[in-house]
Amino acid sequence: MNAAALRDRVAVVGVGRTPYSRDSGVSTQTLALRAVRAALDDAGLAHTDLDGVACHRVGDSVQAAIVAQSLGIRDLRYHLDLFGGGSQSHWVVGSAALAVATGVAECVVCWRAVNARSEFRMGGTGRAAPDTLEFQYQAPYWFATPPQQLAMYGRTYLDRHGVTAEDLGRVAIAQRAFAIDNERAVMRTPLTMDDYLASRPIVDPLRLYDCCLETDAAVAVVLTTTERARDLARPPVLIAGAACGGGTTLFSNGRGDLTVSAAADMAPRLFGQAGLTPADVDVAELYDAFTPLVLMQLEDYGFTDRGGAAAFVASGATARGGSLPVNTHGGHLSEGYVHGLNHVAEAVDQLRGDAGARQVPGARVALSTGQPGYVAGTTSALLLRSDR
Repeated sequence: MNAAALRDRVAVVGVGRTPYSRDSGVSTQTLALRAVRAALDDAGLAHTDLDGVACHRVGDSVQAAIVAQSLGIRDLRYHLDLFGGGSQSHWVVGSAALAVATGVAECVVCWRAVNARSEFRMGGTGRAAPDTLEFQYQAPYWFATPPQQLAMYGRTYLDRHGVTAEDLGRVAIAQRAFAIDNERAVMRTPLTMDDYLASRPIVDPLRLYDCCLETDAAVAVVLTTTERARDLARPPVLIAGAACGGGTTLFSNGRGDLTVSAAADMAPRLFGQAGLTPADVDVAELYDAFTPLVLMQLEDYGFTDRGGAAAFVASGATARGGSLPVNTHGGHLSEGYVHGLNHVAEAVDQLRGDAGARQVPGARVALSTGQPGYVAGTTSALLLRSDR
């Protein structure tokens, strides 16, 4: 099956979410089942329609097989339990789409469920060290948490291109403006530049509002064939392209330029598979664990020239009414951090016309991305297209 053969053959037909909170009060299994049930209800399907399950996790959630058993799936035709955080978030969906397109399964649910605030905090103490060879070289310097790791790349990018704190602040402020109109968002209070600059430092150059929100939540999406999707309850959103790629772990330095992520290598394959270009994208949900990643991805996915992302954001292009609205739900910075899958859910809402006050008029093509390849060594992304 060649790469372009996936184009538009599989559709997202249902989206489900739990509330986003700082303390869910339930297990990750319960979160997963609630999100799956909501996604099935959205699609007008039942658990008996499912024959495939897929999730990603990093030792912080329930096994896919356990969820399948809890759903009562007797003949499980496709199963994926993918190790990895946000970098793998979109390949969970891409892999499931390949299973549907090739007839391995007919109806697959993909989810991410995590108690990331109340239970499993990334980089938190009291747990085993990461199982990467490189961690032994980080530990003596207390260089272990995601903000510390991504700050290194952020500082390199800022210095290379003359990017300022205010440039990062504009990213956070634009996304907060979208979150105000998102009833699910954890942070809905307006954010000003003064607020941003006054927020406490985390790791240079990152301030508080440069960092994503650790969140308890689950998100699920249901996939099936496009032919079947057109007979279901909701307008289908077609998967035009799905790609994964390699990356750079902290100490391998194989890419050379730390300001260019692995997404830059993957993007041409993704757009080629979908038969689209960056100019075709109406809305972008860019992985935003930290604000510098948004600027880097605007360049890596071809929306601006190298070093041009800060000016692009300052022009208002990524804000409401701009030429490329970015993270229209508030993103990980303001809606909540569900490790990439909430970006897919928002892209589906936009292409269905279901986004309410934050709706991008006439949105027909959306890019949704995972972590762009730093730290974890992998990346993934989707191009989605409206079928309306």
